[in-house]
Amino acid sequence: MLTFDHKALSQSLFGAFLAGLSRAITGVIPIWVGSAPSERQRIYFANHASHGDFILLSSCLRPEDRARTRAVAGADYWRKGRLRRFLSGYLLRTVLVERNWVERSQDPMAVMLDALERGESLIFFPEGTRNMTEEPILRFRSGLYNLAAARPDVELVPCWIENMSRVLPKGAFLPVPLLCRVIFGAPIALTPGEDRKDFLHRAQNALLGLRSQTNGEQE
Repeated sequence: MLTFDHKALSQSLFGAFLAGLSRAITGVIPIWVGSAPSERQRIYFANHASHGDFILLSSCLRPEDRARTRAVAGADYWRKGRLRRFLSGYLLRTVLVERNWVERSQDPMAVMLDALERGESLIFFPEGTRNMTEEPILRFRSGLYNLAAARPDVELVPCWIENMSRVLPKGAFLPVPLLCRVIFGAPIALTPGEDRKDFLHRAQNALLGLRSQTNGEQE
């Protein structure tokens, strides 16, 4: 007897709706400069300046890739209030990690590795929080290195998100229509014996390289 998965259908329809809305508001253009859409399991790591970043990035993926890709987000924000819990847990399917190491009840690495073990891809922000400074990017935390070491079989794809912080700035409820781009770079991998600091520096430079490329195109 066939069963009908209402939750999966709701998530699929909501994902398609958000992707369409994101494209309509931002006219987002995905630019694949060092990689291409793929069925491979991936960790898309990106700069982070807006709550809309992961929606914009996921809207650039093919529907079949978007369906198996989940964003990693802070539990401290998305578990506040019933609406956020419903959006993050039911509709957005986010992987929630507890960032306060003193009060956490779950190991963030275990939560993310569980998702990868299920064959899902991740959207990951190595800065750990939104960048509200004038700097192009914040110092990367150790999470990306730990994931790369634990799952070397999963591709690490750098993604530079351009302009989203102006579309949905902090404290704003309604987005401002502005053109955005998401630039997908060449995958990187942890090399044998590579130091954590060296790897994170290389990953950070991979993102900044995508940013400098877009700045050059605009000049």
